[in-house]
Amino acid sequence: MVRLKEHKIETYNKHIELAHPPLKAYIPLSQHIGKICSPLVQPGDIVLRGQKIAAAENGVYVPVHASISGKVLAIEECPHPILGRCKAVIIENNGKDASNIPPPKTHADTVQLTPEQIRSCVFEAGIVGMGGASFPTYLKLTPPKTVHTLIINGAECEPYLTGDYRLMKEKTGEILAGIELISFCLGVKTIYIAIEDNKPDAIEQFKIYASSLEWTRKRGLSIKTLKSNYPQGGEKQLIKNITKKEVPRQKLPYDIGIVVVNVATVFAVFEAVYKNKPLYERVVTVTGGCLSNPQNILARVGTPIKELIEICGPLKEQPSSIIMGGPMMGIAQASDMVPIIKSSTGIVLLNETETRNREENACIRCGACIKECPTGLMPCLINLASEKENWDIAKSYGCLDCMECGICTFVCPSNRKIVQSIKRAKLELK
Repeated sequence: MVRLKEHKIETYNKHIELAHPPLKAYIPLSQHIGKICSPLVQPGDIVLRGQKIAAAENGVYVPVHASISGKVLAIEECPHPILGRCKAVIIENNGKDASNIPPPKTHADTVQLTPEQIRSCVFEAGIVGMGGASFPTYLKLTPPKTVHTLIINGAECEPYLTGDYRLMKEKTGEILAGIELISFCLGVKTIYIAIEDNKPDAIEQFKIYASSLEWTRKRGLSIKTLKSNYPQGGEKQLIKNITKKEVPRQKLPYDIGIVVVNVATVFAVFEAVYKNKPLYERVVTVTGGCLSNPQNILARVGTPIKELIEICGPLKEQPSSIIMGGPMMGIAQASDMVPIIKSSTGIVLLNETETRNREENACIRCGACIKECPTGLMPCLINLASEKENWDIAKSYGCLDCMECGICTFVCPSNRKIVQSIKRAKLELK
């Protein structure tokens, strides 16, 4: 693990602000790991906020919902922040923000729900891992093996990003209610809420709230303070640092009886079960050295990032790079018309100084990437195999185990684009 300049102070104390719904929403049919959904609407249809507009017949998927009310203008290829381009449902806002969402449930209603009913709510709400992974959450709540430990990931170790921190500060009670639902589904005996030590007020707030709830004592909930190192929030790193157990290569946390869920995902589960609310909006940190007014924004899925950048403007200078996500694991965007999707944690506008654009040189065999790799790989060798397009050798060096944290590229004195070459190898092998 490494210590990075955090650049969080710009938005650390900024309350979550509600963005106006977009004039047009570009809602991709692929926002999750698994099958791309098929549209359930067609051009000319009038849709409501929260209405299911896309689904698949079977396989691994979650449905997609309208984030605004209005008229479906088209279903066509549009920019996508991860895939480059993908089919999307384009909705023109009618200004009514009309919804078909049923009234909220009471706590008395929710305690009557079975684990199967909770999982069904989570599936129908289209919830995925909101820390960036996009794995369908209902599957995490249906592990094929018995699990005994639940870890709530509140580390938020990426520089610049503070959306999870603000959620923990402003929605503590709701997050704890979501944890109760998830722990009930999984039947776990131990619960950890993991928060880095650079968020002391969030740690204290969770301790106060949790101590007043009877169920937290029955289910063994505790707050775990972690060092603010990168990539502390990685699933396998989190498990090792908290439980001292290691997830074997090519295995998942449930193989050793553990499930990890991000705090934003937990909050979405709360809203799905208590408020019957599909996942059509999320908190996004919009920040970077080019912005004069960085903020944490509650934005609708399908909002072009251009509109969120304008909220945080004016620009102090033209960005050298616009990154969706954090600067270490995020993806540079070619256009400011890419939309927010369910897994969008941030929009970071970096200037020339922040991007560290330097000439790439030959590998000097220094071993810095090997020393710092949190997964124990040899990134330099995977990089060389990828350059030669020898995908079998890249696989033999364990490229599929790479978590794409970007530390190898960050520490490389030759400025080699190591993580980018590993990403390519993984795509080629898939």
